Amino acid sequence: MGQKSKKDGFILQAGILAAAGIVVRIIGILYRSPLVAIIGDEGNGYYNTAYTIYTIILLVSSYSIPSAVSKVIAARLAKGEYRNAHKIFMGAFFYVIIVGGIGSLVCFFFAGNMVGESSAQVLRVFSPTIFLSGLLGVMRGYFQAHRSMVQTSFSQILEQILNALVSIGAASFLMSLVKDKDTTTQAIYGAIGSAMGTGAGVLIALLFMAAVYGLNRSMFQRRRKRDKTGREITYGQVFKLIIGMVTPVLLSTCIYNMSGATNLKIYCGIAENIKQYTEAQATTYYGLFSGKANQITNIPIALATAMSSAIIPSIAASFEKKDKAGCRGKIGSAIKTTMLISIPAAMGLVVLAKPVVYVLYPQAGTLELVTGLLRVLSVSVIFYGLSTLSNGVLQGTGYVNKPVIHAALSLVIQTLVLVLLLLYTPLDLYALPVAAICYSVCMSVFNGYSMRKKLGYRQEGFKTFLIPVLASGLMGLVAWLIYEGSTRLFVLGGMLEQGEMNWFYNLLCLAMAVLAAVPTYFGLVIKLGAIGKRELEAMPGGRTIVGIVKKLHLL
Repeated sequence: MGQKSKKDGFILQAGILAAAGIVVRIIGILYRSPLVAIIGDEGNGYYNTAYTIYTIILLVSSYSIPSAVSKVIAARLAKGEYRNAHKIFMGAFFYVIIVGGIGSLVCFFFAGNMVGESSAQVLRVFSPTIFLSGLLGVMRGYFQAHRSMVQTSFSQILEQILNALVSIGAASFLMSLVKDKDTTTQAIYGAIGSAMGTGAGVLIALLFMAAVYGLNRSMFQRRRKRDKTGREITYGQVFKLIIGMVTPVLLSTCIYNMSGATNLKIYCGIAENIKQYTEAQATTYYGLFSGKANQITNIPIALATAMSSAIIPSIAASFEKKDKAGCRGKIGSAIKTTMLISIPAAMGLVVLAKPVVYVLYPQAGTLELVTGLLRVLSVSVIFYGLSTLSNGVLQGTGYVNKPVIHAALSLVIQTLVLVLLLLYTPLDLYALPVAAICYSVCMSVFNGYSMRKKLGYRQEGFKTFLIPVLASGLMGLVAWLIYEGSTRLFVLGGMLEQGEMNWFYNLLCLAMAVLAAVPTYFGLVIKLGAIGKRELEAMPGGRTIVGIVKKLHLL
């Protein structure tokens, strides 16, 4: 049982990181709603346009640092080489100071070449955050290498809370300074305030991680003194290791996420130059997709991102010990856990798209459009979850170049699809979620092929995919019936008019639908055998869960 517990330890760590990731995204969704109400759809468009480019620069300079650092350090820790692990940690700091500094300067001085002038003013405010994010990434990667996700999780929540508070406060304050100006100027100032919130969040998270490291510094020093391996690498070897691991991971992550920036450029370019949209119109429309529909789908994708972060050091350690069976077991558990949540999440967003959008973004003028975008985009939740996780698997097992190649191929395919859809179909904005689905499917297929070929891994299909799809379909039907039924009861009771959308009653009906859907789904997957007794026991509070499930005759 101890061996089993050790094997499933990364699932627990991923659960901690996933829970934090979901909390972070929920906070992000909740604060974006009042923020959009303050800065408007135009301001939201400028912010998301700048944020898309900022993300790409961040990816190149520092975003993948936690994954790369945790992988390299975890391999050394598995051998008991604590001095070498610390050297890599220090070397990573020098790396991000140089690369992050260059990224910040590029972001500031070349903003006007990357986006329109209105969004460029917002992008320049993001530039210091790139440098700070690199330092924060090294700190998080170090603790993740020790398979301790609590520090990273808490810092993420702290970061998002301050981000929310400063974004709303700064946006309101800056807009009040230009209240006599035109609406575009007000929108730009509001977007700048939101960008300031992002920087404030990163800064507080960095200070927190530095404080945690300071508190544990003596423990790390004692470990280094107990290191009896006798093998100590030079700083030259350290930088070679970091560059050799970080560069492919950065390229992979950069290209993997390049689709957002590519789609932004293509959509706005065709909209402005061929369809004769103004910059404000094109940016506003893109903001509806990126800043609303896409933000909602990011919540369930947080699980796959967390699972990927947790699995890299765990798989790296097993791979270093040549434990192929252990690797395959961890991969199977991670994919199954991700699919058990991603599939019903996608179905829930399809069925309850309109009430979800209305609760979070109750702007009546764009409600139907964002609802339609979300319904189409929700399919990508499954494939982004799978492709994100399989990226982590390939990186953790040393095949770091494969995700780079797959991301590049997928980017070419989705770009061709997007251009053709925009030029030769009436889809317009709907071409963006279709392209996102195309990209995520291609990545999943390519990564799956490499995992099968390089690792001899074949995913079990019945319990991982088929049962969750069947259970999700039934869950979706229950959710729809509860939502529609409760809405009609409020109409019959005279509390709502036929066809009326009321925020409070909509939230109440949505809550009832979700509360009915969740136990329905998990009851079905347990009854149908997708989750067994041993898997339930491995969860936090597993024995209690098993006891309840047995009383309900589901096991």
